[in-house]
Amino acid sequence: MAPAAAAAGCHSPARIAISCSATSSSSSASAPGRPLRVAVVGGGPAGASAAEALASSGARTFLLERSPAGAKPCGGAIPLCMLDEFAIPRDLVDRRVTRMRVLSPSNLAADFSRALPPGAHIPMLRREVLDSFLRRRAADAGAELVPGLVTSLSLPAGPADPYRIHYISSSSAAEGQQGRGVLEVDAVVGADGANSRVAREVGAGDYTTAIAFQERIRLPDAAMAYYDDLAEMYVGGDVSPDFYGWVFPKCDHVAVGTGTVAAKPEIKRLQSGIRARAGPKIAGGRVVKVEAHPIPEHPRPRRVVGRVALVGDAAGYVTRCSGEGIYFAAKSGRLCGQAMAEEWTRTGAVTEAGLRRGYLRQWDDEFLLMFRFLDLLQRVFYGGNAGREALVEMCADEYVQRRTFESYLYKRMVPGEPLGDLRLLWRTLSSMVRCGVIGREVERLRRLELQA
Repeated sequence: MAPAAAAAGCHSPARIAISCSATSSSSSASAPGRPLRVAVVGGGPAGASAAEALASSGARTFLLERSPAGAKPCGGAIPLCMLDEFAIPRDLVDRRVTRMRVLSPSNLAADFSRALPPGAHIPMLRREVLDSFLRRRAADAGAELVPGLVTSLSLPAGPADPYRIHYISSSSAAEGQQGRGVLEVDAVVGADGANSRVAREVGAGDYTTAIAFQERIRLPDAAMAYYDDLAEMYVGGDVSPDFYGWVFPKCDHVAVGTGTVAAKPEIKRLQSGIRARAGPKIAGGRVVKVEAHPIPEHPRPRRVVGRVALVGDAAGYVTRCSGEGIYFAAKSGRLCGQAMAEEWTRTGAVTEAGLRRGYLRQWDDEFLLMFRFLDLLQRVFYGGNAGREALVEMCADEYVQRRTFESYLYKRMVPGEPLGDLRLLWRTLSSMVRCGVIGREVERLRRLELQA
């Protein structure tokens, strides 16, 4: 689906500005006999999934997206289970990766394909295509798409008063007009990314963000054939001091990028590092698009404030170590939307306590352990090149690969095998000791190269 498809069915700003609320502002938020009113700010996987869940329940749902035709820099890999769980059409998938290669600072390569279950693959797609599809599906469920930039959020004076969302219509701004509007709603879903305005307006607290930088590079046919079903991840201080670089295949190009929490000027040097590491495999390519975007490093201190809930990147649902966020965005949006709708159906109200029970508790029960585990891996293996060498050496182990695929493809933490875990612990310690020597040597060679 074309990126502009979501905008094609958007309601005119004049129809939703100022007088868009279903009832007057004096009506009680717990009044029976009218639908729940929710503003979902942000139209990515998190916002679109929340909007679809809410609209499907009968809630009057406004989905605000400032740039419906925009594209976020993203590797574009999703877990296989997401295709069925979120009914993603197979024709949206650009590539079906069956080979995943991880390369260490010394270019030791670990090929993950040995432990891939029969028939399994890693779907690769473009965010603008996925986001557009999810927004259109939310609209089909009844959500009202509002192309606009949220400028402020007026908080309610009391528990029965509405929130007021102030925004500027994107279509009016493009025409040089000031198309301002206000939405009055019972609850708000903040799905507006790492720099969330909704989070700032309600005082949800700050968190550390990384920068994701990506170039879309169109390769010659022969070079593109090499990446037909192959994705590569590079680790090393030359591509990122705290993350990894990637070369992921898309429909007619590869996405080449990196991420880091280092100072912003460093990102160009690190991008040069990933391009140098990929070397002749991307030679002759033409850059067709350059993208950069912040991504969160950990969950935000407060994810629910009053009748406002944060989801996706706005809540901080991006895993460290892997940087995965698409599935967690869509999942959190759906859980949040369902929790709001269910509480309104039961009680005629949406409350902070209800959102904590129905949304946050369910989210944490299902995913908190996984996030903490990946955070631990990040701390252990990404602190220096010695740890990165050990990580790649471990990735060559079939038991590690099997556990990784079970966790990533199907989003479940499978209990380990005692003997396998003991062997893995021993191999990890051995790798850390052995690779300490390799890592120091790689660092020495890098310093000499920079001095030359």
